[in-house]
Amino acid sequence: MEKLGRLITAMITPFDERGNVDYGQARKLALALLDSGSDGLVVSGTTGESPTLSKEEKLKLFAEVKSAVGTRGAVIAGTGSNNTADSVALTKQAEATGVDAALLVVPYYNKPTQEGLYEHFKAIASGTKLPCIVYNVPGRTVTSLSVDTVVKLSHIDNLIGIKEASGNLEQVAKIIEGTPDSFAMFSGNDSDTLPILALGGYGVISVASHLVGVQIKDMIDRFVKGDTTGAAAAHRRLLPLVNALFLVSNPIPVKYAVNKLGFRAGKPRLPLMEPDTKTAAAIDAALKNYKIDLPVR
Repeated sequence: MEKLGRLITAMITPFDERGNVDYGQARKLALALLDSGSDGLVVSGTTGESPTLSKEEKLKLFAEVKSAVGTRGAVIAGTGSNNTADSVALTKQAEATGVDAALLVVPYYNKPTQEGLYEHFKAIASGTKLPCIVYNVPGRTVTSLSVDTVVKLSHIDNLIGIKEASGNLEQVAKIIEGTPDSFAMFSGNDSDTLPILALGGYGVISVASHLVGVQIKDMIDRFVKGDTTGAAAAHRRLLPLVNALFLVSNPIPVKYAVNKLGFRAGKPRLPLMEPDTKTAAAIDAALKNYKIDLPVR
């Protein structure tokens, strides 16, 4: 876990004016995020608009970001999908690019059983030497991993943790209680980071760290060092910004915010669109209340 770190940013994917992946900007953003508190990066996750990226774009992003980052931080490739065979193949190809781990989302739309979920993740993990993190986000996938399934998965050697975005803290507690100490619990919602740490979680795979990474890192460090009062105050202070970043579907707000601050990341790809006037104004109002950690040159 030390290799991956406690604060991992689910990185947006920059596009140019024609809607093509801007690999140069992706390299710059990766380094800027590491400069502003992040220990590692998820590339081509939901925040990176993975549903609209081709396999070739994903593999080039993995390689470009890893080349830029080197050993400064972990690069975690988003290689999961609702097609087991494709996920196995993409994870193997991602491993060849030099990434440090893989993030595997719960299959969406086809609604597998719990046994199907177990066999899906087992198949991917068995096909790679990469450490793998499963990603439970029922708000997007409909299907949710059960506690029993996560506990069962935790005994597969290279399944090392879970990004839990169900918002169900009772489930989080039961997973932490039932899995080995070496199995890491990452918050998948910025608003749940401190509560999950308090239950024994390890860290967060964050969206808000695009903007306030140093401050999120400080909150985590305070908690780990026993300053729970300071950590709680930091968490409460960040919540209005976190809420603004999820007014509409992620990554629409955070991509708008990064562009607004002067870091060119381009528009989202359809079917996502830029925020409407009302939403943009609410994001603007929230940004004015915070010191922004992302270095913009």
